[in-house]
Order: sequence, then structure tokens, then C-alpha cells
Amino acid sequence: MAERPGFLTHARVAAPERPPAGRLNDFYEIFLSSDDGELKRQGARCMDCGVPFCQSDAGCPTDNLIPEWNELVHRDRWRDAYERLIATNNFPEFTGRICPAPCESACVLGITDPPVAIKSIECAIIDRAFAEGWVVPRPPVARTGQRVAIVGSGPAGLAAADQLNRAGHHVTVFERSDRVGGLLMYGVPNMKLDKALVRRRTDLLAAEGVDFIVNANIGVDTDAAQLRRQFDCILLACGALRERDLPLPGRKLSGVHHAMDYLHPVTQSLLDSGFADGRFIDARGLDVVVIGGGDTGADCIGTALRQQCASLLNITRREREPARRDAAHPWPWPPGAYELDYSHHEGVARFGRDPREYGVLPLEFIGDDDGRVRAVRIERISWSPDPRGRPRMERTGDVTDFPADLVLLAIGFTGHDAPGLARQLGIQYSGGLIAAEYGRFATSVEGVFAAGDVRRGASLIVWAIAEGRAAAQQIDGYLMRRAP
Repeated sequence: MAERPGFLTHARVAAPERPPAGRLNDFYEIFLSSDDGELKRQGARCMDCGVPFCQSDAGCPTDNLIPEWNELVHRDRWRDAYERLIATNNFPEFTGRICPAPCESACVLGITDPPVAIKSIECAIIDRAFAEGWVVPRPPVARTGQRVAIVGSGPAGLAAADQLNRAGHHVTVFERSDRVGGLLMYGVPNMKLDKALVRRRTDLLAAEGVDFIVNANIGVDTDAAQLRRQFDCILLACGALRERDLPLPGRKLSGVHHAMDYLHPVTQSLLDSGFADGRFIDARGLDVVVIGGGDTGADCIGTALRQQCASLLNITRREREPARRDAAHPWPWPPGAYELDYSHHEGVARFGRDPREYGVLPLEFIGDDDGRVRAVRIERISWSPDPRGRPRMERTGDVTDFPADLVLLAIGFTGHDAPGLARQLGIQYSGGLIAAEYGRFATSVEGVFAAGDVRRGASLIVWAIAEGRAAAQQIDGYLMRRAP
């Protein structure tokens, strides 16, 4: 490394963001550009450790060459850093914004100090590459004549499409929504991932020869058997969007919604008309309760705040995380420590407090005479270790009602929501997931593969990209073995 003691002389500085109070007035992206000098200093913090755990199983599953491009940024060799970055990651402009960065959790420096700001450096490299014009369409020089259908245009499907197209196969991606991108388009709000970036990347893939067909709900509007006849191979990358429900008394009251039924229309209306069409659930002036403490819950918080909700609570059964990594969360795995996500900072700016309430068990939804929700009845709970040291929930009997005109359920996903697709293809699946061995990605049906959340369950964007790339390698081998 050019400056080995950089981690001793430079403090961690994450990517700058727009001030929380100001950004609540719009849906523009929250991120700002980093200063080149600061990024060089952040690159110098990389230790060039003998065993870079940022690239281990606990770190980045795409095998990003992190120490290499950290060093190149420090040396002001941005073009070389870009080439090393895209060698393993098809879409660093996405991961650099919305990935929870397991690479940083696994950073060796993080054992004793704040880890290297890997995610910020990654995002800066790809943003500069687009700004400098280094990212241009590169269609394959020859075609194999083999045709591949990919069902789903999220990160797994897009990564596989990119890899297979580069290999010279004819790739067609089917998307059931009206825009390409899957959860990148409609699952992640615009302030966290500007949809212009998604369109820019998919337009690039189209210019390189990938065909996209939208409004194509395979297994519902189109019999999946048609794909078997028209294509030499099929990859299922349709995600795991069957949301977990909360079957409490009052669940059917008006105003209780799954998170994606809220987030999707908001982004669609923003893109279609700038909200002029009114085709979305509006939290303006409402008391909002978000149930579930993950990323999806955080996105519901940020969206409701921008819609000028009257109040907002985010409730979860979990106990509040410790201030720093503890014995239950050893390095190099995620630290499990208390932290504020972007929308939690916004909640502090709007209401003066973190909107999260811990140790809260929802009991029922209370409605008014018109069948609309008006409150969530909850009970305070506590957690203590059982005789084997496992956390045990204890009910306190402390019951109260939280006012709620709008309740959003963000409590995870239970598998794919395309049973017709699997049934028409005759594919084995259990627990809502398509059965396909990791590393091979082949389903029980010849010529049909599966990758991403539809195979592994709801997971991180980097895992989706990694699986899409790995599945593409298996598909390429399959196609070339059977090619005339």
C-alpha cells in the first residue's frame, strides 16, 4: 500500500448526505458526491491485510477486489479502479447505494476501529466512471444462436442477463411490472436509489443486445410452457415477494396494508405523473404505525415522512440493540449494534426522536364504525435468557393503544409469489422457494435454472448479483454442451 499507516492517521468518513430536515420535502436521492481528496484518504485507511476478510464468506459474496480498488483510488488511478470494480460486480451503482455492506462488517480494521468506508469508495468509482464516459455499450462480437429466457428483472436476473449476453447468447428478460428493475425499481424508494440510475443501466444492457419485455406475468398471463418451446434455457429470477402476514383480530380493516402495497404505487405514481394521478396510498395527516424493524420498514418510514404524516411509530418485538458489537455478534459477521438508518435520522429531524419502539408485541387492530383502523393495541414485552442462554420473551401485561390511521406490515417475506409459474413448469418447490442446489442452480426440470431470492429466500442485493453471475456460468456451460 502507498500509505500503510493510513488507518492510524485518518478517521473514517462516510459518504455525505443531504441534511435530513431538508430532504424530507422531496423524493430526490439523499446522497451527495464525495470529495476526491477525502476519498483518497479513505482508500489509504485500507490495511492491505494478509487475509482480506472483506472478500471472505462473511464479507462480499461477489468477490469484489476491495483492497485493490481502495489502493487505486488512493493513488488517483480511477480508471484502473473502475476496471477492477466491474471485474466482479455488474452493478456497483446499486450496491454502492443500497447494499448493507457486509464487506465493512468483515473489515479487519473494524475489529478495533471504524471499518474502511468501502461502500462509499465503490459508489464514487462507478459514479465517476459514468461521468467520465468510461461506461459504454459493449455488445458481444459474435452470437452463439442459443436463446435464454430470464423471468424477473431484479438484480439476479439482470446480472445473469449481462453475463449471458456477454457470452454471446440471445437473452430475453420478462418483467411482470410496467418497468424493468424488479425491486430495484419499485421496492426501493427513489430517495435511496434514483430510478434514473436503474433506467440508465437497463438502457445500457438493451444497447448491448438484451431484450426486455414488460407487463409479462409469466405463469399468469402467459403459460410458462411457451417459454420451454421458444427458448433453449430458462432462468427463474422472480424474487421472493410473498409478504408475511400478521393475522391478528382486525387485520381486514381498511388502512392495514403490506409494505410493498404501499411502496410500489408511491414510486410508480412518482414516475408516471409526479403524484398528480393520485394512484397511491397517501399518509398525509395520518397517524402511521409501521410494524417491522428491517430495511423495508425503514423505507416505509422515509416515505410516510415525505408524505407529511401526522405521527409515526415503528414497532418491533426485538429488544434494542447494544451500542456496539457484543459477544453474541462476533467479528467478522454483522455487528448487530444499534444504528440509525437514513429514515430514522429523518424521524429525529421531524419529530425529535428515533421513531422505533422496541419490545412491543402487537395484539390487534382496532377499528371505527366505518371499518377503518384507528389504533393498534400492543403489549410491552421484555427479553431474558432461558436456561440454555437463548432469548425468551416475557409478557408484562402492560397493554396500550397506539393511534393509527395507516398500518404498514413490513415483517419480511415467506417465498416467491408465482406458484402458477412453478406449477406450469412442473418444478419442485417447498417453503415457497424453488429447489435448486447452490452452485449448480439447476431445478428438477431439464433446462430450467433458478437464482436469487426465488431460490435462497429474501436476501441482500449482493447475494442476488452473485447468484445471477454464478447461475449464468452454469447456464453457459449447459448451452455450450448441447450446442450443435
